[in-house]
Amino acid sequence: MRKHKKTKGSIINTASVVALVGSSAPQLAYTASKGAVLAMTRELAIVHAKEDFRFNALCPAPLNTPLLQDWLGDDAAKRHRREIHFPSGRFGEAIEQAQAVLFLASDESSFVNATDFVVDGGLTRAYVTAQGPPTQPPANLAR
Repeated sequence: MRKHKKTKGSIINTASVVALVGSSAPQLAYTASKGAVLAMTRELAIVHAKEDFRFNALCPAPLNTPLLQDWLGDDAAKRHRREIHFPSGRFGEAIEQAQAVLFLASDESSFVNATDFVVDGGLTRAYVTAQGPPTQPPANLAR
């Protein structure tokens, strides 16, 4: 940005909600890389704050995209297992993420810096519905 003589700016990195809460699906590299995006964003935000460059990380939940719809197919049970985690009962739309990016890029967010900007319809704050058999509770050692 200095190379182009910019005096201020808003940089928005894309992370994911899995960087905040993890995933029950085996995707270690993806989850770790998104966690690294959050750490890098925080560091850059602090280092460059006095230069008037802001850095924030967008943390989207799964979005209703053609790729997701192809993966879900006609499997109603598979779809339900995912949608049940959203308080609204639906996936987010790309336009909803785009509106968050527009806000972060605008002067209206001039005091927003170093944030993990979560746009997930409440997914990361909702009660998680577990899948599979339950784990065994600890034995009652008081008996």
